[in-house]
Amino acid sequence: MKNNPLKQLGTLGQSIWLDYIRRDLIASGGLRRLIEEDGLRGMTSNPSIFEKAIADSHDYDEDIRAMALEGKGAEAIYETLSQRDVQSAADEFRPLYDRTDGKDGYVSLEVNPHLAHDTKGTMEEARRLWVALNRPNVFIKVPATANGLPAIRQLIGEGISVNVTLLFGLPRYRQVVEAYIAGIEARARQGKPVKHVASVASFFVSRIDALLDPLLEKLIAQGGKEADLAKKVRGQAAIASAKMAYQIYKEIFGSGRFRKLAAQDARVQRLLWASTSTKNPDYSDVKYVEALIGPDTVNTAPLETLDAYRDHGEPRARLEQDVKEARRVLERLPELGINLDNVTRQLEDEGVEKFNKPFDKLMETLAQRSPRHLTRES
Repeated sequence: MKNNPLKQLGTLGQSIWLDYIRRDLIASGGLRRLIEEDGLRGMTSNPSIFEKAIADSHDYDEDIRAMALEGKGAEAIYETLSQRDVQSAADEFRPLYDRTDGKDGYVSLEVNPHLAHDTKGTMEEARRLWVALNRPNVFIKVPATANGLPAIRQLIGEGISVNVTLLFGLPRYRQVVEAYIAGIEARARQGKPVKHVASVASFFVSRIDALLDPLLEKLIAQGGKEADLAKKVRGQAAIASAKMAYQIYKEIFGSGRFRKLAAQDARVQRLLWASTSTKNPDYSDVKYVEALIGPDTVNTAPLETLDAYRDHGEPRARLEQDVKEARRVLERLPELGINLDNVTRQLEDEGVEKFNKPFDKLMETLAQRSPRHLTRES
């Protein structure tokens, strides 16, 4: 296992996390093997992942029946099941968390996706989940919507570790970092410790190309000058955006403002590359891992992408290569009539809906698995 590409990512400063959770993976010892053999350093989840885990197996049936007979509703059952999985996974990662002094070893659980535009509801649920999970090495996932930003700031100020999710655009990324730093500053002003308040900003990558590429392919098919330009930027916008996000990260966390907080043991908010499975079969299945390897970053990938990278990954620090070209790719998009800010706003809206639908589907699944009718009341 000396030449395992997944393990080599750690030597380049990147933490590889798993974008998947399921009870049998934990109970079978599979998660522990990934930690020991592949150098896995964390785990993320979302409503879609839990929907598949519960719908595609019978591992949870007994617990569902028992809780339903106790009179618990679908949402309460979901919360119990998801919290148990996250707690069990966090316990597997706890030695790593302790060994890295809280840098790695985290497991994430998301607030109800229907709260994406509800600041107060997000804060209330995040606080409740944080207390219920009762583990130092968990993240509460909060979406990077306009209404999510004040929640992020407040939760960080309260000492709750946050995984900021559904982040697509560079202007919004700056707002996310501002919310994090403002929360740390507020906490420091109160004389409260900041060392163990952690956060990652989950920048969704491949979905940018998945939305833009069909537009570019139409331009290519039309021929002419625009076609040549479209060919040059096809499949490049997502990685270019991520590379520019990393430059923003370096700028802000290298600033005098943050250095004052770092002197009080504040942690940087690491960039986490999410949505790193390849959607287009024309591209390499490790495209969104290979190009984004760099210090103090995280890449969270599904099992299929981990398997592919273990098999044929070629780890090298590429995140800061061709930065000028990445900037040029983004500058060329308006020449093609593409407004990237509009694209990322669309992706944010679609992203919220992509979590709402599996969450609602999961509520239906829980009702069907129950021996008695379950309502969504808890």
